[in-house]
Amino acid sequence: MGELLKEIESYWSNRAEGYSDLNKEELASRHRESWRDELCGHMPQKNKEDIKILDIGTGPGFFPIILAEKGYRINAVDYTPEMLVKARENAGCLNDRITFARMDAKNLDFEDDSFDIIISRNLTWVLEEPDKAYREWHRVLKKGGKMINFDANWYRYLYDDKKKEQFEADRRNVASSSYKDHNEAKGVDMEKMTHIALQVPLSALDRPVWDRKILSEIGFSGVSIDEKAGERLWDEEEKMNYASTPMFKVVALK
Repeated sequence: MGELLKEIESYWSNRAEGYSDLNKEELASRHRESWRDELCGHMPQKNKEDIKILDIGTGPGFFPIILAEKGYRINAVDYTPEMLVKARENAGCLNDRITFARMDAKNLDFEDDSFDIIISRNLTWVLEEPDKAYREWHRVLKKGGKMINFDANWYRYLYDDKKKEQFEADRRNVASSSYKDHNEAKGVDMEKMTHIALQVPLSALDRPVWDRKILSEIGFSGVSIDEKAGERLWDEEEKMNYASTPMFKVVALK
């Protein structure tokens, strides 16, 4: 394991409980239905038991939980053991429909052409080699399968003065509201996270422009981008916290 990967794993280990708390709040809100509808809208038209789904970077298990509730079976992977512990706890009686495993996003222990659907959220930005990860996801996706990735330019403000001003404005707006600042949530260490963000490549790049380019080069077809996904899927607290870093959705077919 490289030093940066160790640092990333250590950070998310310390963040697991607090991040799980945020996921529980999502599960308790009406937005679980919005997310479920969003994901289910991409499922192929066949028996749910026959659809092979992989959630990469599952964290505390939000995606597999809301899909298992609708009768799907899901493989869900994460590199941080503590996140997987929280995911299994949160899944409860749904664990019989979810297979959790520890894996590296760029080195998956699955056969070629294994999955109909790959989903991911808030992961690619923190990968050391996101291009290799995307190639690996292409490998394990079946022909005709679909990859759906939700992410944002979370730390672009470290390289862009205008984005930095907008990020600081977000903090002021949240502070003057009744909402919680997610940058002050349990387990968040902005100094450590900034140190990591400065070492991973996607912090400095223009996304999702980069995603479209690399996915096309890898061999994905029909790459589509929705840069307003957050307007549809985030609640008002998230929208205020992340006004300067809107969430986008990337969909790509193999």
